Amino acid sequence: MTRTKSSPDFILLLVLLILLSLGIIMVFSSSLWYATLPPFNDTFYFFRKQLIWALIGLAGMFVLMNYDYWRLKRWANLMLVAGIALLVVVLIPHVGVVRQGAQRWLNLGPLSFQPAEFVKLCLVVFTAYGLSRQLERVKNSFIGILPFLLLAALSAVLILLEPDLGTAVIVAGAIVIMLFAAGARMRDMAGIGLIGAAALGGAIWKEPYRLKRFLAFLDPEKDPQGTGWHILNSLMSLGSGGLLGTGLGRGHAKYLWVPERHTDFIFAIIGEELGFIGAGIVILLFIILIWRGFRAAVTAPDSFGALLATGIISGIALQVIINIGVVTSSLPITGITLPFISFGGSSLVFSLASMGILLNISRFSVYK
Repeated sequence: MTRTKSSPDFILLLVLLILLSLGIIMVFSSSLWYATLPPFNDTFYFFRKQLIWALIGLAGMFVLMNYDYWRLKRWANLMLVAGIALLVVVLIPHVGVVRQGAQRWLNLGPLSFQPAEFVKLCLVVFTAYGLSRQLERVKNSFIGILPFLLLAALSAVLILLEPDLGTAVIVAGAIVIMLFAAGARMRDMAGIGLIGAAALGGAIWKEPYRLKRFLAFLDPEKDPQGTGWHILNSLMSLGSGGLLGTGLGRGHAKYLWVPERHTDFIFAIIGEELGFIGAGIVILLFIILIWRGFRAAVTAPDSFGALLATGIISGIALQVIINIGVVTSSLPITGITLPFISFGGSSLVFSLASMGILLNISRFSVYK
């Protein structure tokens, strides 16, 4: 197949860089007070780390933006094996790092690494490669999609053991969307949806803290000083910003009220300091990003590129929907960060790397 290479999608790249820049600014604003406390004792602690991770991620993004995406086929099997192996390794006692009751990180000298973020990319690459090789079988038989469902389930279970329900949902959700894009039969998709909903309900019911979060989502005012604390303070932070916001750096909720102010609930700080208009602009930027991502999928020159782009942008879209849904009390708390905005090294680096692949696919668009 002849592929004509051109410049990457300028709108996609521009929106991504705007979101990244805004994220770095908001990480600094939201963590300003918290960073002065022990053990950090440094106003610029989170800002500096986020800036370093952003530069590393940008370097990876520009490399992958110029690395022809179909060459990833040769790495698909190795990436999958490495990703699954790391998910197992992080669960080994005294090897995986435990933070706030979750064993999700591996230490790499002075830096930490979250294997689940790497696995999201590995699984999307492998699934796109596998589906592109047997599209007819996928369209005509449940057997054609079964291996990919089993891989998604295995990855989701390993991530759940960390525990990390939100990331497990995103991994499984992205793969299911890829199966739909590959042409899986609607009756098969309906069955997958029912099984997935049952599995999600079981995961919530099995863990008491997840059940408490779900019940708090249904009625946060029942326990305002306990399980409802996150949701109620997030909503108050959003509401106190009004139309134009209190001004960058002038919000008050980040001091004592909103937990995880620079990570999971950074959108609440955006709502307070930049107001309804600022929060609306952020949502609009994500809508444009997602639109251009799916456009790259639709205009890709081959099925591998189309499915790869679909998986990448679906993962980003699900993460955005879940995070903003949690902050606005539209969904139960899951512990998912806002892509390109929230503080977090592994998430930022691999999200930018994924966008590099997406931008490379856009360079071969059959429609400009």
